[in-house]
Amino acid sequence: MDDGTLWDIIEQARAAVGDRADDRDGADDPLPGALVDVLAALEPARIAAFAARHYSLKDTAYRYPLWNAAYLIEGGCSDDGFMDFRDGLVLLGRETFTRAVADPDSLADLPVVVRMAGGASGWIGYESVGYLAKSAYERAAGETGTFDDLVDRHLVGRVPPQDPAGENWDAEDEAENARRLPRLAALFQG
Repeated sequence: MDDGTLWDIIEQARAAVGDRADDRDGADDPLPGALVDVLAALEPARIAAFAARHYSLKDTAYRYPLWNAAYLIEGGCSDDGFMDFRDGLVLLGRETFTRAVADPDSLADLPVVVRMAGGASGWIGYESVGYLAKSAYERAAGETGTFDDLVDRHLVGRVPPQDPAGENWDAEDEAENARRLPRLAALFQG
């Protein structure tokens, strides 16, 4: 599966839930279920291919500047938290994902981020798109015993990054945040 097909699947799920697609915080978040529905309509092998492509795509967002942006937005961000953040970023769609990877400060444009800066609840992250793919696989194939092996076959040759890419800085250094992520710093440090 290529990136374009993965993004088409994400967009189908986002379109199905309309204006409720951008905030993972609600207990009644409809996007995960919509994505499972879209994936479950595929052949099981394509669902496994989606899961594998998702892991590779998420690797491209394993970047220190984005992690530091997540730290500002969420008031801290562990390793696991950053995995969830990147999963949620995928669910926000191609345009938002691509823009955020290239310019993490662009996350200041997201309504959920603005609400969070104002003290309202919200969350970009999601744990985990891989679980959604496995649920869809179970619905389509009637079992999950073969899912991990199929995903692993698609990932042969993939070398996940050992460390985040890009330049790192102390995410608690307000002056450095203001220099590197000025719009997010204005929202969360202002």
